[in-house]
Amino acid sequence: MIAAARGPDADAAGPALKRTIRIVLADAQEIVRLGFRILIEKEADLEVVGEAHSGHQAVELAVTRRPHLLLVDLDLPGLSAVEITRIVREAQGPAAPQVLVLTSRRSDHDLLAALQAGVSGFLLKSVRAVQLVEAIRDVAAGGAVLSPAVTRRLLDRFTITLCGRDADRPAPLDGLTNREIDVLRSLSLGRSNREIAKDLSVTEATVKTHVSSLLAKLGLRDRVQAVLFAYRTGVVGLAAPRSGRQPLLVSAPPTNRKCA
Repeated sequence: MIAAARGPDADAAGPALKRTIRIVLADAQEIVRLGFRILIEKEADLEVVGEAHSGHQAVELAVTRRPHLLLVDLDLPGLSAVEITRIVREAQGPAAPQVLVLTSRRSDHDLLAALQAGVSGFLLKSVRAVQLVEAIRDVAAGGAVLSPAVTRRLLDRFTITLCGRDADRPAPLDGLTNREIDVLRSLSLGRSNREIAKDLSVTEATVKTHVSSLLAKLGLRDRVQAVLFAYRTGVVGLAAPRSGRQPLLVSAPPTNRKCA
């Protein structure tokens, strides 16, 4: 599975600062919600504070229960996960819960619409239990999580963007420093702040500064948008990762598609 990027405080927080992550489950099938609840409540730092069987109920619980995260099926009755995300973000602004979507479908249109709406995670329902728990923690901390299959589809979809560009610096990156491009590439490959700092021989505080700077320069809302931007502009294809280690949850898998 793939953690595209962790939140700014995820690496620095020690055990004493851990919080209980409040979660609302949203799925039309009661048996599915029960399974998720049993899995989640085995973890000391996770708590289910509400269950929704429809999109409208999910929006209501997002307001009344104040969860940190919505774990949502892509195709809820009434409102889709994309619509839920847009409504909750518009209503609650920065206080809105993070949204992690689970689905059994593999449509590129659904994937892009969800990420562009502000969804922070997009996983297939075949994900393993331990990976789902890790994803919940990462997304609740402000990270972005995509499954390997989802990452492959992103890379395949944007292969045309990787072709025919200057191999060193695509035009949209002209406003960034070389170090900021290094950080953006690392974000797109699933590096945490700690891993990026180690790779670049800088402090985690410096990495956070670079992330804030590149988001501001590119006019991006958050790290999820930064990952999408990296795929669109070909940042992922600029150079091989600096480290041979796999990121915590997911790196970009290779694609078999070739430039014409």
